[in-house]
Amino acid sequence: MIRNGHGEAGAAGRRIPAGQRAVRVWCDGCYDMVHYGHSNQLRQARAMGDYLIVGVHTDDDITLTVDGRDTYEEVKQAGRYRECKRTQGVSTTDLVGRMLLVTKAHHSSQEMSSEYREYADSFGKCPGGQNPWTGVSQFLQTSQKIIQFASGKEPQPGETVIYVAGAFDLFHIGHVDFLEKVHKLAKRPYVIAGLHFDQEVNRYKGKNYPIMNLHERTLSVLACRYVSEVVIGAPYSVTAELLSHFKVDLVCHGKTEIVPDRDGSDPYQEPKRRGIFRQIDSGSDLTTDLIVQRIIKNRLEYEARNQKKEAKELAFLEAMRQQGAQPAGETD
Repeated sequence: MIRNGHGEAGAAGRRIPAGQRAVRVWCDGCYDMVHYGHSNQLRQARAMGDYLIVGVHTDDDITLTVDGRDTYEEVKQAGRYRECKRTQGVSTTDLVGRMLLVTKAHHSSQEMSSEYREYADSFGKCPGGQNPWTGVSQFLQTSQKIIQFASGKEPQPGETVIYVAGAFDLFHIGHVDFLEKVHKLAKRPYVIAGLHFDQEVNRYKGKNYPIMNLHERTLSVLACRYVSEVVIGAPYSVTAELLSHFKVDLVCHGKTEIVPDRDGSDPYQEPKRRGIFRQIDSGSDLTTDLIVQRIIKNRLEYEARNQKKEAKELAFLEAMRQQGAQPAGETD
């Protein structure tokens, strides 16, 4: 078991009074490619008690036991089962479908063969059946969703305001490691994450990036404990106006390539001039590109296995057909 370091405080930040039994909540799942839907589930689960314990399934993620019974049957019978409200518009399956469309052909429908379009249309559809060519994401942003994830705290005197910016697409452990390193730069940090507009991300990432739209990326980053505030649709270049507005003390960027702005200028020119720019090594080699490549590789391997299996089945059926067509009395 790995403790997350939240300490003795309960779900609402309160301490358990002496003699009072803490309410422990168990929540489990596969949590593959953790997204804001998972974060919202865990937020709801934690609000049900004082401590939240999360179980992560092995690669065989099932909801039934070996004898076909519901894995939650016992706790349901004991009246100890609760369900969290699902976050509409996002799922791991949906995100995988979007990633499989990140190919050199997808960004221009005129370049696609009819076979590729049929493949993309069939796999890239969300659970609700929406076609990826008219917009894969079914997520609808509301102020209530933002409030649920936001801390609502402003910088306090003595806190160090640290600004970071990027796409933070498919928010993953590499991003978390980076933000943790940034958070440790000060004794009392207040980390502000600037998220670029979708069009800006597409300019410097290309293909069909970002996989998640701006509103989805906002909730993903807000769910991170190291982030205090998010700038939704931050300018690509870190300007003097931005630094002054947020009273920024430090500006940090990871070890990834810094793509020039549209006019060819360095987007971190101003913080570098002020001597407040830092490059941070997260220590993680995981990137959004690597995740997408892994998903595509796994999908191709899956298709190859199926094709091989189908070929064997066809060969067997053909052999049986020929055997059945032999003259009476003839043997192999």
